[in-house]
Amino acid sequence: MSEKSEFYSKLKVQLDDTTSFPADYLYKFIVPTTKNQVTEVEDIFDNRGAVITTKKSKTGKYVSVSIILKVANSDEVISFYKKAEKIEGIISL
Repeated sequence: MSEKSEFYSKLKVQLDDTTSFPADYLYKFIVPTTKNQVTEVEDIFDNRGAVITTKKSKTGKYVSVSIILKVANSDEVISFYKKAEKIEGIISL
């Protein structure tokens, strides 16, 4: 099993054990400001009723993106992480 699939398997178990779905879930990402990564993150959650807040780092090289989204189950949580991991330079917190 790859490192990523192992991580997602553990995350699914944790979410199922600790969260009663549907629930509001907080995603936090750090993205560089070199390209349009913030827009790419926002596009993933577009038209889903997500509340998105951004904050630039002191140096302006990175942006913190926080997203609160109502999700139906742990599989939906993980599906958004998998979409986001395709964005260049993104860090999931």
